[in-house]
Formats: sequence, structure tokens, C-alpha cells
Amino acid sequence: ETVARSSDATVTAMDHLFRRKRVGLLKPLLSLSLVFASFLMIHKLRLSEKDAFGVKHLRAAGWCGSECFSFKKEVGKTSLGSSESPAPRKEPDTQRVSNRTATWDAQVLNCSEDASVRTQDWFRRLDPRFHQFVLHRHCRYFPMLINHPEKCADGEVHLLMVVKSVIEQHDRREAVRKTWGREQTVDGKTIKTLFLLGSPNIGKDTKNLQKLIEYEDLIYKDILQWDFMDTFFNLTLKEVNFLKWFDIYCPGVRFIFKGDDDVFVNTHNLLELIGFKVEERKEADLFVGDTISKAIPIRNRQSKYYIPKELYDKPYPPYVGGGGFLMSSPLARRLFVVSEDLELYPIDDVFLGMCLQKLHLSPELHPGFRTFGITRRRVSSMNSEPCFYKNLIVVHKLSAQELLKMWSVVHGGDLVCAQRFSI
Repeated sequence: ETVARSSDATVTAMDHLFRRKRVGLLKPLLSLSLVFASFLMIHKLRLSEKDAFGVKHLRAAGWCGSECFSFKKEVGKTSLGSSESPAPRKEPDTQRVSNRTATWDAQVLNCSEDASVRTQDWFRRLDPRFHQFVLHRHCRYFPMLINHPEKCADGEVHLLMVVKSVIEQHDRREAVRKTWGREQTVDGKTIKTLFLLGSPNIGKDTKNLQKLIEYEDLIYKDILQWDFMDTFFNLTLKEVNFLKWFDIYCPGVRFIFKGDDDVFVNTHNLLELIGFKVEERKEADLFVGDTISKAIPIRNRQSKYYIPKELYDKPYPPYVGGGGFLMSSPLARRLFVVSEDLELYPIDDVFLGMCLQKLHLSPELHPGFRTFGITRRRVSSMNSEPCFYKNLIVVHKLSAQELLKMWSVVHGGDLVCAQRFSI
């Protein structure tokens, strides 16, 4: 019996020792697996670079991106898109046809601050939070980290869904892909989707975030990324860089829906609206959304949209809420032309209104676009009523979970609404 107990104790001790060794071996095995997976992903990304799916370069920290100012100049590449200090601006010729280049040409960036601005009295009085924006306002086009020139190349695209997002909002992009941003063909009309991103902000886990977004794009192939920091003031850079990209790569697109990654879009109603405009032959100047007229700059320093008098001191032109709007392809190309003759403005919605004003156009107000929610009272039960979502086109603002849930209810087949459901 004593021998048996001793044997059992020995077996137990050996089993315990074996388990400890197995756990000890598990960590290095997992680490090796992660290293191997990272190597494979990097290898695939490098292969894709050879097919012009991204520009890799050496970068140093600075205003334009998380690591952005000093680049290797590629042999044989032009730098037409590099942002040198601009020549004095002339009045734009709004009838001018855009000068389409074959590829994205902003490969090398030499974007130091405009030191002459520092000597001006108005700059000394300017709120310090706007200093970097003003000093680098001439920096307009940036190298691409992720590009998909093939997105619009396969025949005619009836509707291109373009979604502003940031790297960390992976759950929002997933929700959009499963709902209104799903690439599909409806009655012979092709719908494609793209997400617009900048670079991670300085101070975040930049390298890992970048690897994650590259891996996400490897799966979905629907991300455009530029090398400027993804900040609120840089949202206008997404507008101008996308307009240039669109002018180069999308000759066969007819309409563009542009919106945020936290909106609900009723795709069926959006296509119906496009159909009505085509029937009425009003698509050439089509720019429709939740129009804001007679607005003035907000002077409250606590507001996200605060603008000091030194930066802008007159009423805004009519513009649409950036949560979601629809425009035609011809108008997008004309907006690209006039945008190049305008100084960048830190609020992207207003900047597009300025571009429209240069074209002597006003955006069309449509009640189906609710970029401030169904009602501005956030606590109102109307904001969660599915029958409104069934009859509207765009509703802002929903979390990823709310979007998935509302999409399921609206398209589930069990929803019964009155024939006329008004707000």
C-alpha cells in the first residue's frame, strides 16, 4: 500500500511537472505563431505594393501624419501632388475641365510650415489651437498608404458609397458592410463601397494600428488611406484628397453618396431618389442633403465647431450636414476643380458649401436626410421608431449595435407601418 501511494505521488508530481512545462512552452509557441502570421501578412502586403496598392516610404514625425514628412523619392515618379508653398491664387475658371492624371501623383511631400504667417498680426491674436492648421493650410495632397484604383475600373458603377471613418472604429465599418454599405447589384445597378482614413494620431499605438488596418483591407479591399493625421481639423483633407482620387480613378461612376460611419442609410430610398432625378434630368448639378442656410460661425470656445473671428468673419454659404449627402459624378469633378482655388477650411461641411458657392450653386434640401437625428431632442422616442427609418433616406447618429438592430427590424419583413407616416 505504501509503495502504491508512493507511486501515485510520483505520477501526480510528474503530471504536475509536465503541465508546468507545457504551460511554459505555450507562451513561446504563441509568440512564434504571431511572428509567423505577421511575417506572412507583411509579405502579402509587400507583394500588393508591386501592383500599386500602396506607397511605402520612410517617414518622420510631423503635422501631416503620425510619421509623415521625410519620404524616399521613388525613381521615375513625379511629384506634381507635393505641396509646396502655393503661388498667388487667381479667380477659378469654373468651366475648366479637370486635368486628369493616370495615377495618384502625390508621392513626395515637402510640407514645412509657412513661416511668413507668423509675422502677421491676426495670427498672433489667433487661438493657439488653430496655429498648426493655419501654418500648414497649403499642405493639400498627401501620399497614399492604401489605394484601390481597381474599385471603379470594372464597368459602370451606378452608386459609390464613400464613408468617412477612423482606424479605431472597426466595429462601425463592420456594421456598415453588413447593412447599407454592402456591395451589391440592385436591378442591374452596381453599388460599391469605400472607407476614407488618415493615419493614427501621434501617441497612439501607431505601428500596431496600421498593421490592423492593413490586415482589414487585405480582407475587404475597401479602404483608401492617406498619410495625414486623422483629426477633426483634417476632415477637409479627406474631402479634397478624395475628390482628386475620384477624378483620377472613377470615370465610370454616376453618383456618389458620402457620409459618416455612424449613420443609417435606406439604400432602397436612396436609389429611388436617384431614379427620380434621372427621370427629371436634374442629375448634372445634383447635390442634395440636409441643407443648412444662413448659418454663422460659432464663437463659443467650448464648441467643437468654434471658429475665431481671425479665421473667418462672415456668414457661411448654404451647406449640407456632412453626416450624409448625395451628389452626381459631373458635379464632383467640378467641385474638385474649384476646390483647388480655395484655401482649406477646418470644417469640411462648410468647405464644400464654399466650393458650391464658387460654382454659383446651392445644395438642395431634402426632408429624407436627417443628419441631426429624426428630431434634435436626443431623448425623443421618435429617434428609435423603425417606421421613420423605413421612409427616410439618412438618419444620424447610431452606434454600430443600433445600426445592426435597426437594419434588421426595418428589413425583417414583420414591420407594419401606416401608408403615410409623416414627421
